[in-house]
Amino acid sequence: MIDLKDKVALITGSSRGIGKAIAEAYAAHGAKVVISSRKAEACEAVAKELTDKGHEAIAVPCHIGIKEELQKLVDATMETWGRIDILVANAATNPVYGPMSELTDEAFDKIMNTNVKSTWQLCNMVLPQMAERKNGSVILLSSIAALRGNTVIGCYGMSKAAEASLARNLALEWGPSNIRINSIAPGLVKTDFAKALWEDPERLQRVENQTPLRRIGEPEDIAGVALFLGSRMGAYVTGQTIVADGGETVSA
Repeated sequence: MIDLKDKVALITGSSRGIGKAIAEAYAAHGAKVVISSRKAEACEAVAKELTDKGHEAIAVPCHIGIKEELQKLVDATMETWGRIDILVANAATNPVYGPMSELTDEAFDKIMNTNVKSTWQLCNMVLPQMAERKNGSVILLSSIAALRGNTVIGCYGMSKAAEASLARNLALEWGPSNIRINSIAPGLVKTDFAKALWEDPERLQRVENQTPLRRIGEPEDIAGVALFLGSRMGAYVTGQTIVADGGETVSA
């Protein structure tokens, strides 16, 4: 049920962190993977790591905030392998760290356009060819910041709540075509993206103390959930937000 042989997986933000861990997990289970992020060198390095291990992978750099680049990413994948079976919209941005009262209009627009609008655009580019084959899985990366308030990454949390909502709505629209669309809401994960949070000793200790598993997440922890949702193991799961936070959100 976990076999991804001959499946094509397009994963944004996959040159490092959670996206890279998902790409590695998918490739290890037979998928052909598209490595994509803004920097070509970083993409090519990860793709080479995978091909050196005998996996199939290509590198297609893309700035997800630019619609034309998103289309080029989809077109390059289709030209290479003729299909996209799994889409993982992982790439995101959060250029600010502080209260919402200090958020500029420019920062708000950047967060919402990059994290929400581009995800919606990318889904619209990919979903029709999935519908033609009556099969596909889309995974959007949300966050537990979408589930509760936060004094330092409030706008990011808003954008991630919107992505979870997008998954639910698209699941209704595309379910009749046998396409499953879900989101994952990770807790604090040890990635460069979240470094401002886990490098703060006080915040890290507070998170660990209120997390039942008494640790923050590793990228591989989230990759496991993505593997479930992208494979036949998750064949009857759609429109859901899977929380992977070590139990942090259920603690008092």
